[in-house]
Amino acid sequence: MKYLLLVFFISLLTQADTKKVMIVAGKDSHGPHAHNWTLGAELLAKQINQSGLDVKAETYHMWPSSQQAFKDVSSVIILCDGAKRHVLLPQLEKFDKLMSQGVGLVNIHFAVEIPKGKAGNYMLKWMGGYFETDWSVNPHWLAEFKSLPKHPITRGVKPFSQKDEWYYHMRFQPKGVIPILSALPPASTLKRKDGPHSNNPHVRKSVLEKKEMQHVAWAYERKDGGRAFATTGAHFHKNWNNKDFLKLVLNAIVWTAKVEVPEEGVKTSSNPVE
Repeated sequence: MKYLLLVFFISLLTQADTKKVMIVAGKDSHGPHAHNWTLGAELLAKQINQSGLDVKAETYHMWPSSQQAFKDVSSVIILCDGAKRHVLLPQLEKFDKLMSQGVGLVNIHFAVEIPKGKAGNYMLKWMGGYFETDWSVNPHWLAEFKSLPKHPITRGVKPFSQKDEWYYHMRFQPKGVIPILSALPPASTLKRKDGPHSNNPHVRKSVLEKKEMQHVAWAYERKDGGRAFATTGAHFHKNWNNKDFLKLVLNAIVWTAKVEVPEEGVKTSSNPVE
């Protein structure tokens, strides 16, 4: 009897130490090979839950209808269409209260774009940067990440290259943003006419004249203690088969949940996208 009670209490302590992360998937929008938010959310949750770490991932298709779902959550991971379709738009004030409690945030690909103004200011506060129309651009290109900074998010990740719809020239906070993936886009990414997402004088000056490295993944530590991460990649679902990109994102999820990232990074499966 004493042994059973001991096992029971150890089980309770283990559960208390396990961090909960919520992965929210918006509605798919680009057919079978891109913007597969539901499949992406399920893939990331499976990888986290099989990692052996004290983190449990739960997936939600569209935004949870009850605030009870956010009880004891350590980080919120969002994969969704952005701009006017962003799942956070109807939730800004409620979500700000959650963020003020030090909860982590991860936004992936299109989820980094939200309308400038009130929503954009919130995203700057929560995540340190976002895609701002008439400032940021969304071309497809092969990015080569030749070096990586020393950070828990990059543990076990080797320099890699990946063809993706890498948004760049984000609107960033002036201080506190930690670049994680950076590359110099080729001039071919700026051949389109000026438009809200395609090109503008600001990005041309930055890339073509100043040759400034563009940060397409970054970390941010908020004053409230919360941690955030964003990457503009993952347009194509198959890119989750890039083991270094996948490990980087999994490391980031664990880091934003305030769990120690292993020295070799989070364990991943080979080619999780069939």
